[in-house]
Amino acid sequence: MAKEKLVTDLRLLPMDRWQKRVIKHKGNIALRCGRQTGKSTVVARKARDLAIEYPGTTTLVVAASQRQSSLLFEKIRGMFDQDNADAVKFVSRKTGENLTDFKKRRQKASIYHSEPTQTRIELKNNSQIFCHPTGRTGAFIRGFTVDFLIADEAAFIPDEVWVAIVPMMATSKKLRKTGWMILLGTPAGKHGYFYDAFQDKNYLHIHVTSEECKRIHKDFLRKQRYKLTKIQYAQEYLGEFVEEYDQFFPTKELEKCGTLLWEFNKDYDPLNKKYYLGVDFARYGGDQNAFYVVEMDRHNFLKGVWSKTTERVGATESIGRIQELDKKWKFIRIFVDSGGLGGAIYDVLREKMGKKVVGLDNSMRSIEINDDPSEKKRSILKEDLYSNALILMESNKIRFKKEGNVINSLKSITFEYSSTGRLLLKGKGNHLCEAFVRACWCVKNKGLRLFLA
Repeated sequence: MAKEKLVTDLRLLPMDRWQKRVIKHKGNIALRCGRQTGKSTVVARKARDLAIEYPGTTTLVVAASQRQSSLLFEKIRGMFDQDNADAVKFVSRKTGENLTDFKKRRQKASIYHSEPTQTRIELKNNSQIFCHPTGRTGAFIRGFTVDFLIADEAAFIPDEVWVAIVPMMATSKKLRKTGWMILLGTPAGKHGYFYDAFQDKNYLHIHVTSEECKRIHKDFLRKQRYKLTKIQYAQEYLGEFVEEYDQFFPTKELEKCGTLLWEFNKDYDPLNKKYYLGVDFARYGGDQNAFYVVEMDRHNFLKGVWSKTTERVGATESIGRIQELDKKWKFIRIFVDSGGLGGAIYDVLREKMGKKVVGLDNSMRSIEINDDPSEKKRSILKEDLYSNALILMESNKIRFKKEGNVINSLKSITFEYSSTGRLLLKGKGNHLCEAFVRACWCVKNKGLRLFLA
C-alpha cells in the first residue's frame, strides 16, 4: 500500500464537514471539541481567511496563558508565511541587480506590511492579528478595538477577563458589522462564559468528539479510556461539560465499592494474598494520623480491609505504630507521607525497614521503570494518586469496608479546574482518604522501583 504523502501546508489539509461549517459561517462560533480533532487548525485557517476577506480589520487571539495563545498564533502565522512564499516565489534576483533593489522588489510583492513578530502580524491590506495572554483580569489587553476575537481554551479564561474583552467589539459591531467571537477548547465544568455560549442562540454551536475523528486511532482512545477516570475522559476526549464543583469520588461508586465484609482472624491470608499500608501524617496544626491497609490477590483485585485514625503523636510513636502494624500484617510495601513532618519519619523508617518503605508526598517524585535506572523518569502528582483510586472503583477492581469513616473521607474530596486547566483537589478531614489513595498505589508500584528524586 502506498504511503500517504505528509501535507505540511495547513491551507491544503482536507477538512471535515464540521470544519467546513466553521470556515463558511459569518458570526459568532463556539467550538466544543475533544483533543486532537483539528479545532486549532481550522480556527487558524478561519483567522487567516477573515484577515484577507475583511481588509483593515483587527483580530485578537487570546488564551489564559502565553504558551496557549502562542500555539494558535504560530499556526496562523504559518499559513500567512505560506501565502507570502507564494507571493514572492517568482521574484528572483536579476543579473547585475544590487541586493537593496532586490529586497525592495521582494517587499513590494510580499503580503506583509512589516516583518511579523511573535505577537503581531500586519498585512498590506491593513489587517492586523495580535496575540496576547489574558492573565487573571485582562488588564493588559484593554485598549484594543477588535473585529474578531479568538479565545483558545476559552473555558479556562477567568470570568473577570470577559468583562474587559466584550466591550472591545462594541464599535466594530455597529460600524463594520463584525465584532465576532470564536471560542474554542475543551470544557471545564458547567459554568463560565464558554459554557454560557452554548446556551446562547447567537452562536453557531459545534460539538465534536475525539471518537468521531478519523485521524485518531481507536486503540489510542481505548488506552486513554482505561487510563483516565470517566469524568476526565468525558471532558478531554468527548468534549462534555461536567459539573463545575463536585465530589471527586461519586457517591454511586462509593456505594458500589463499599460492600466488603472482611475479618482478620477469618480472612487474613499472607500465603496467597499481599498486603500494603498507606499512611498520612498530621501536618503542623493537624489533628490525625491515618492508616489504611489493602489486600491484593493474584488477579490484582484490591480489598480495603482495615483503617484507623489516631490523634497526633510524636515521631517516635508514629514509627513504633508502623513497625507494630508491619509485624502483624507483613506488608509488601508501606506508602508513607514523606512531605512536611513526614519527611523525618520517612527517613527513619527507610533506615530501619529498608526499601519496603516508599515515600509519596503528593508532590514530584521519580520512578524508574522495570528497575532500570537508564529508563525515562516521570513524576507522580496528587492527581495521579487520586485518579488511580477512582479508576480502580470505576473498573470494579476494588471493594472496601464501610466502617472507619473512609467513605465520609472520600466524599469530602471535591475538585475544580484552575485557569490553566490543572485539576485541583480539595477536602476537609481527608487524612484517611490520603492514606487510602497511597495504599491503592500498590497496583502501580507493582514492577516499579520508586526512589526520592
